Amino acid sequence: MKKTVPVVGLACSACSAHVEAALRETEGVREASVSLLLRSATIDFDESVTSLEALKAAVNDIGYDLVIDGGISVRAVEERAYKVLKRRVLLAWICAAAVMSVSMHWLRPGDADMSNQVMLLFALLSIIVCGRQIFVSAYKNIIHGHANMDTLVALSTSVTFLFSVFNTFFGSSVWGVRGIVWHTYFDTPAMILAFVLTGRLLEERAKTSTTSAIRELMSIAPTTAKLVKEDADGRETTSEIPVSTIRPGDRLAVGAGCRIPADGVLVRAESFMTADEVYVDESMLTGEPTPAGRRSGDRVYAGTIVSQGSCVVEARLTGTDTAIERITSIVRGSLEHKTPVERATDRAAALFAPAVFLIAAVTFVCWIAACGMSALPTALMAAMAVIVVACPCAMGLATPTALTVGIGRAAKRHILIKDAAALEMLRRIDVLVADKTGTLTIPNPNINFARADNLPYEERETLKANARETVGELQSRGIDVYLMSGDRAEAVEYWAKKTGIRHWQSDVRPGDKEELVRRLHNEGYIVAMIGDGINDTQALAAADVALSVGRGTDVAMDIAQVIIQGDDLGAITDAVDLSRRTMRLVWQNLFWAFIYNIVSIPLAAGVLYIFGIHWSISPMWAALLMALSSISVVANSLRPQASFGNIL
Repeated sequence: MKKTVPVVGLACSACSAHVEAALRETEGVREASVSLLLRSATIDFDESVTSLEALKAAVNDIGYDLVIDGGISVRAVEERAYKVLKRRVLLAWICAAAVMSVSMHWLRPGDADMSNQVMLLFALLSIIVCGRQIFVSAYKNIIHGHANMDTLVALSTSVTFLFSVFNTFFGSSVWGVRGIVWHTYFDTPAMILAFVLTGRLLEERAKTSTTSAIRELMSIAPTTAKLVKEDADGRETTSEIPVSTIRPGDRLAVGAGCRIPADGVLVRAESFMTADEVYVDESMLTGEPTPAGRRSGDRVYAGTIVSQGSCVVEARLTGTDTAIERITSIVRGSLEHKTPVERATDRAAALFAPAVFLIAAVTFVCWIAACGMSALPTALMAAMAVIVVACPCAMGLATPTALTVGIGRAAKRHILIKDAAALEMLRRIDVLVADKTGTLTIPNPNINFARADNLPYEERETLKANARETVGELQSRGIDVYLMSGDRAEAVEYWAKKTGIRHWQSDVRPGDKEELVRRLHNEGYIVAMIGDGINDTQALAAADVALSVGRGTDVAMDIAQVIIQGDDLGAITDAVDLSRRTMRLVWQNLFWAFIYNIVSIPLAAGVLYIFGIHWSISPMWAALLMALSSISVVANSLRPQASFGNIL
């Protein structure tokens, strides 16, 4: 069984990596993939060996949770968690403001000697109520030998809090008698939690924008349908039912402006323009903006909209078998396939937390070695600032946010990316090998096959929309186009010249296409292949990037990593441009994430003191910087680019 279920408690890429590892280590699990942005896990497991309940227990054991109740959606889980987080953020700021007010002497308790005790209570309230989930997650990760963002935050806040508690009750007797000036730092854990939780709240809002295109696609299919039944007298009645209960053979009434709830066949149609015909907006599948006329007996698809008229549809395919659900599963699946850059970043993020602890320990030791025990408070604060400021959250978000935005925008442009690695590879292609019939050209449906040989070429195979413009655009981007066809030489030469293709070959067999792809690859080119038929599958499988068209054969679309829906070949250029922009965003995000850490860690450690500048980043300002770094990465991924027109 393969199931996709919501995951609760994911805060960074280290979290998703730990959940993935826990699932994969569970007996009976063949494969598991966790999406940080979609907050879901896709698990392939053997039902005879394990169960969803056992998987949930394995994930609970490391501080996270799986929502295995099928009636609860990822969106519902996220909305509930978002509301709880908002309340915690509000309380965290109230506690932080109270602690700061007492610490800065803006407010004074009745007894001045009780200031530390008052701050202790507000800081403790913030830790117990607002930061409870962080501390529980950190504890469960530590006992399993893992470290993530929660570990870093929990360690820094708990150490400063406990040190302040110690000073509150024993500061004078331990430090004062030795001539060491002592202070409490209750404002630090209170402000760290307030900043961290606020950062997470803003991240959640930004991530919702990041995945908005994906969510829009996933919400196209309606949730209810009108079931048509006949009573004993032959009179029709309709009743509203959940889409999940539709069965093949059910008859469903669909009015103007409503979405068709299942793939099926029209059994009755009516509009004010003509009898036995309705007009259906199928742009979500074909990219064509003009509604198509559909009559009794014609196929219609779930999620498409009856723009004029009303009809009755007999359901043929329901649930996950519908066209829109297959598209949705392709897009969702593409986010489960991690690119080489993303896998490398995940490995770096996993190693980052132990490295941060080492740097913090070195910072602490260096301060004590240089200044003695009198510098203990400063050494402790510097070490805590390093731990907070170096959180790898921004690094972990850098790649998946950019890829998710790119895949979502591609879906809006009717480009289905089945494998995220293909989105990374498309920007690097040097050569596009294209099939002719069905890919570059469309046979004229209005002529008899027997008469085709007697007609001019332009009257028998027309070019697809923007074919010539697409070839020119690809060539201007340094991508050479090869036309391969089993058709006669004069026909292939005609269409090659018509589109401006310089390299073409006729009378080819499937093996010839594969041979060309492999030869070009061996010569050092990155090769993409686009085709639509069974005869293209060998070449598609051999190519670095395999593309197919939406009306292609099932086997061609199964092999393809990228599916171009509709007949506008301009989508190929859009896919290449989108790949280049997406990967540029990935590298920008990674650059700023690394630069942030390279600059912030030394400043937090107090390196400026070496040069006589008595300034460093305090733990609470480190928390603010850490939150802003994550938000900036997500915001950069959402940044519009005017040059991409309707893609964005």
